[in-house]
Amino acid sequence: MRLNQDTDLFSDQIKSLRAEIDGALSTIDLPSRPEYLYTPIRYTLLGGGKRLRAILVHLVGEALGADREDLINAGLAVELLHSFTLVHDDIMDQDNIRHGQDTIHEKWDESTAILSGDGIYVVSQLIISKIKTKTLLAIKAFNKAALIVCEGQAYDKAFENNYDISLSDYFLMIEKKTAWLIGLCAELSGIISDQTEETNTQLRSFGLNLGRAFQIQDDILEVYGDVETVGKSLGSDLISGKQTILTVLAREDNQEEWLSSWKNIKKMETQTAILRLRDYLNRKNIIDKAYKYVEEYVGKARGKLDVIPLSHRDKLKQFTNIILKRVK
Repeated sequence: MRLNQDTDLFSDQIKSLRAEIDGALSTIDLPSRPEYLYTPIRYTLLGGGKRLRAILVHLVGEALGADREDLINAGLAVELLHSFTLVHDDIMDQDNIRHGQDTIHEKWDESTAILSGDGIYVVSQLIISKIKTKTLLAIKAFNKAALIVCEGQAYDKAFENNYDISLSDYFLMIEKKTAWLIGLCAELSGIISDQTEETNTQLRSFGLNLGRAFQIQDDILEVYGDVETVGKSLGSDLISGKQTILTVLAREDNQEEWLSSWKNIKKMETQTAILRLRDYLNRKNIIDKAYKYVEEYVGKARGKLDVIPLSHRDKLKQFTNIILKRVK
């Protein structure tokens, strides 16, 4: 009974934090003109999303006694940084749905999307600079993460349709493209609560492992999710030849068989291709292998939580369950 009560209370806290973050995003002081720039930016910021990165900032920061205003600004900054990467990623990948709505380049055009993404990134810099505790260290960590995310995106594009990419190559890519930003969320909370460098490094490691699990889940949902639940285009990563946990594991299992099957699957209409791909992955137990990696990295993340006060540790463990069980 107590476990259910704790779970319900945590769920309520997550909903409350998400609403608070959405509210803060809606009140960011942006000019109204030029509309060409600011209308798409508002469209993106108010377009919804899980807000998991900002929520993580709050959960870790509250556990460590961070200043409330610093937490709000850090959470907003990472959400804006994340939004900037999505706007530009959607252009590069030609995805047309994000968070259940048209992407900026789909609703307007690519030029508008590029400029809006740039604008969102600049606003994130203005907000991270508002942090009062260890300001320069926070800005340095923020910008280091931003550059590493760009490196990850570069690997993502460079690896497309390259059948020599190994599992270790894949893990390097997702560490930079996805995991480092989630690592930043935990690290920032340590910085603004004036923790030691050793503690901040461990917090970042917690986030990195959680981020690896998150991206692997994302790869799985690309094939096993549905558009309405996931809220974004499905199958596009695979059709464009991106390296995902599923394709890399399938290739390492039996490269000749996989490439032969994949050559035929790619010729099919997207929905048919996804169904055929599911059949192949299920038959070869690839999906089970992928889920084991999710569980492994969530376990590694939980192993880094000893720097969190015991009274707050369970909340962070419950947060890792969101990653473990996510369906969108």
